[in-house]
Amino acid sequence: MGKSDLGWLQSIFHFSFADYYNPQNIHFGALRVINDDLIHPGKGFGSHPHDNMEIISYVVDGALTHKDSMGHERSLVRGEVQYMSAGTGVVHSEYNLGKEMCRILQIWILPDAKGHKPHYGDIQPEWKERENKWLHLVSKKGGAAPIVIHQDFNIHVATLDAGKTLSFEVGQGRQAYVVQIEGKAQVNDSIELDARDGLETVGESLRFKAQEDSHVMVLEMAS
Repeated sequence: MGKSDLGWLQSIFHFSFADYYNPQNIHFGALRVINDDLIHPGKGFGSHPHDNMEIISYVVDGALTHKDSMGHERSLVRGEVQYMSAGTGVVHSEYNLGKEMCRILQIWILPDAKGHKPHYGDIQPEWKERENKWLHLVSKKGGAAPIVIHQDFNIHVATLDAGKTLSFEVGQGRQAYVVQIEGKAQVNDSIELDARDGLETVGESLRFKAQEDSHVMVLEMAS
């Protein structure tokens, strides 16, 4: 992974981004970007454009305020999610207007085609919906999740109490990327994940055992 420290922003790049370039680590299927960002109080990303990308922001700590050229302005807190289909083009900003550090997972997904109409939305699921079980956040059109994007892609999140186990099926012709958001867990009885680690799997299902209270995200897609 790459790392960056701009003073007001500390980032971990799961894939090539900004000054971090690794030709062997550009993307994983349709998953192009996961940036684990720490945004200092009163700081943020000023207005900037995007196009032809499906963008998800998952708030881990603090509060994130979004404003865009479509007229949306929202502040989201821990466990809440915003999504934006940039499509033909949109300008937006994201700021930490609070007094505490804001941590987000910024996720970019390649769309199934270019030129979609831009769209924004957000959800505020109750925390208990992910306690020791999977909460389905993102799916393709026709899927079961509250967030629908232009790609065959699913995002699930769960929190696990220490000692609890939880399985995730990865079917034939599918692959998944794991982010250990918080805590520590063992995967498939052999792999240890610490907070902010990532893991790739192709066609192999996953069994998590929380070694301490844990917060886990699985991004599943076609391989």
